[in-house]
Amino acid sequence: MKIKITADSTCDLGEELTKKYNVGIMPLTVLLGAESFRDGVNIVPQDIFDYVAKTQTLPKTSAPSIADYEDFFGGYLKEYDAVIHFNISSKTSASNSNALAAAEKYRDKVYVVDSLALSTGQGLLVLKACDLAAEGLSPEEIYRQVNELRPKVNTSFVPDALDYLHKGGRCSLAALMGAKVLKLHPQIIMTDGQLGAKKKYMGDMNRCIKNYINDLHILYPEYDSTRCFVTHSSADPELVEMAKKQVEKLFAFDEILVTTAGSIVTSHCGRNTLGVLFITK
Repeated sequence: MKIKITADSTCDLGEELTKKYNVGIMPLTVLLGAESFRDGVNIVPQDIFDYVAKTQTLPKTSAPSIADYEDFFGGYLKEYDAVIHFNISSKTSASNSNALAAAEKYRDKVYVVDSLALSTGQGLLVLKACDLAAEGLSPEEIYRQVNELRPKVNTSFVPDALDYLHKGGRCSLAALMGAKVLKLHPQIIMTDGQLGAKKKYMGDMNRCIKNYINDLHILYPEYDSTRCFVTHSSADPELVEMAKKQVEKLFAFDEILVTTAGSIVTSHCGRNTLGVLFITK
């Protein structure tokens, strides 16, 4: 049976991994004023930074329509027997509900997974589905297994600054000013599909990211060692390299994949945000 794994562009897997695993990508839309762009197609994170610097406002983002998803699924079903599609958390976007509505047109052939995550937290489930499909599992069994894994995905990150979160209404002015004065960097973690602040780290980003990774190591002594993502929004290369080395030192993943967040995720968290994401046990 030929199974196609697909995902919203918010999975942040990047061109190399999507080609390697043959993942179909549905771009979400980014609006810079009156101009419309497709995430991962004709816009890059630097466009976001330039727009925010110029306008002092965040871009708007929108989900593909039901018709968009119908065309997307229908195109793959000409070649494949089934499609398993992964959406960004239903609690942050209309993508999942639109994909579910579109899937009604292709009963028993399209399986829609609400990842309850974003960025490579979503990407971890996508690649797990690819692994299971390669093992010859049925679409029903893949769908069941990835849904069971959702609560075990560590989706967390640490932003360098809270400006973008403040502009997006996810951070108060008092918290923003306090973070700037005290050099605070909160750990943002996704729980049951929603973002929330957890521990606060103090100091420069190198110190904060090292402490953040140390805490992950203590919090999750058991984990799926298949892969880990170090995902960042155009972070300083030195910070990314330090984070990767710290993960290598403390964990025993078969592979550590470094990816850059796309325009949708970047538009909400800002530059120099970094997260270490993996599946726990």
